[in-house]
Amino acid sequence: TRPPVGTARAGGAGPDPGAQPVPVPPVSPFFSRFLPLSPVFSPCSGAAAPPLPNLTPRHRQLIPTPCGPIKPCSELSFPVKIYFCVTILSLLSVIGLTIETLVRQTEEDFTISLIQLIGVVFCVYYVTRGILQENRQELIVFVLSILLVMFRSVVNFTVLSAEQKPKLLARFILILLVGSFDVICAIVLIQSQSMMAFRVGGALESLQSQYFMVNLCFSMLTFDLQAQLCLCVLLISLHEITLLHNIISATGVVWACLKVTISIIAILKELKPLVWIFLSLNVPEVAYLIYLLYTVIREWGKGNSYTLEAAFITGSCISVAIKSVLFWALIHVYRSFGQGLRERMFSSYGRIDS
Repeated sequence: TRPPVGTARAGGAGPDPGAQPVPVPPVSPFFSRFLPLSPVFSPCSGAAAPPLPNLTPRHRQLIPTPCGPIKPCSELSFPVKIYFCVTILSLLSVIGLTIETLVRQTEEDFTISLIQLIGVVFCVYYVTRGILQENRQELIVFVLSILLVMFRSVVNFTVLSAEQKPKLLARFILILLVGSFDVICAIVLIQSQSMMAFRVGGALESLQSQYFMVNLCFSMLTFDLQAQLCLCVLLISLHEITLLHNIISATGVVWACLKVTISIIAILKELKPLVWIFLSLNVPEVAYLIYLLYTVIREWGKGNSYTLEAAFITGSCISVAIKSVLFWALIHVYRSFGQGLRERMFSSYGRIDS
């Protein structure tokens, strides 16, 4: 038998000229320049050949979470840390201001403010996961949410009387300045290079694609949960809806949390029966949503304002679009069960044992 490549033959004559080099798996051209290099020896001359990439992924340096590994805060650059702290503080301030204004608003404004409060609370999660997990889709939703908050602030300030505007001018300017700062910095982060797929899946493009789909599933589950909570708030506020519908809407909050829990467990444990249970739980929800859309459209124009009705129809369309993307991504994740991504993302940390 021939000795391995790079080992000396008997008598110290150097490496065996007839030995065949060990084949190296193909590496994505884009990621090859980021890989650390390890020297090998040429089997012919014994001299150092062009170095080959080290394909070992660095996923053990990440922190495991139920929604996938995240970077430790020590890896963030100083400007990103400053932006992260300023953004969290600004979101907490908006939450406090929204809670303060909830107690002195009319029914319609109360509903919109409550939906805004739900959105800002989710924004804390979006910006945290977007920065620590380099999640572009959640940063995009974070930017859209901040723009909506700024737009509502502009509308509210515009309709104020001349006596009230000087009192709220400083708050209005501060919201616009901080919101613009959050949006601009988030756009810069969205355009920056993301390396999480490579760090988790290594140089194998198949694992990188699977990681992207799992990440997309977790994001869509969060978007779907937020949309369902907002729709429940809108539904309770509509005058055309009966008491039975209000009870069903209140139950929908528990239903939404149950769905998210089942889907997360299904993805983490790669349990195919739970995936089918999650999909079946969405069927009555979509059917009930279509019925409510028919009811709202049939009663259109009988009230004094169309704001809540228009918001419900818009939210329903957004919810259906989110569910469509979620089902598409979940089917791709379902097909990739058992191909090694779970071990890369979770089992290698010793947190999930089968």
